[in-house]
Amino acid sequence: MDYKYIEQLLERYFAGETTLQEEQILNAFFGQEQLPEQLKPYQPLFAWKDAAKADEQLGDDFDERLLKIIDDDSKQQQSANSSEHVKARTISMSQRLMPLFRAAAIVAIILTLGNAIRFSMGGQQQGYDEINYADYKDTFDDPAVAYDRVEDALQLMSEGLSMAQTADSLIQRAASFNDSLSTK
Repeated sequence: MDYKYIEQLLERYFAGETTLQEEQILNAFFGQEQLPEQLKPYQPLFAWKDAAKADEQLGDDFDERLLKIIDDDSKQQQSANSSEHVKARTISMSQRLMPLFRAAAIVAIILTLGNAIRFSMGGQQQGYDEINYADYKDTFDDPAVAYDRVEDALQLMSEGLSMAQTADSLIQRAASFNDSLSTK
């Protein structure tokens, strides 16, 4: 007997070009018990579908077995839950934000250390504090007038500092006087 048509269908099947009807023909052919020797190696490719259909059917006792498994699991969970009591606890806002505070502290420490290392390694630019004399313009034409203005400004600063020092010494005297009264 010539099985040329089946061999052509197999070639098309492996190329992915068969239709559903042609695949049904192949399934029916390889579902037979008696096959030629040259086509027997292809039988397991199509026999699995019949075996899968047989496995898809559920037994009559399936519902009973499933309900028994569910009941056993629920009884185990109930016994486990009755032995363990979990108390609910209140979490304050500060406890909720604590990880955020920790992260912010870590970032601040890293930035501080980075800046310290940069400045200690000479990361500060050369000439950063220097004056650019090319852009500097004098506001006074007469140096004597400029000198007088600077002298007046320094005199005002001196008076302000001395007044602050006097006020500070008065506050210290008042504090020591209050301390002496409270100890008596």
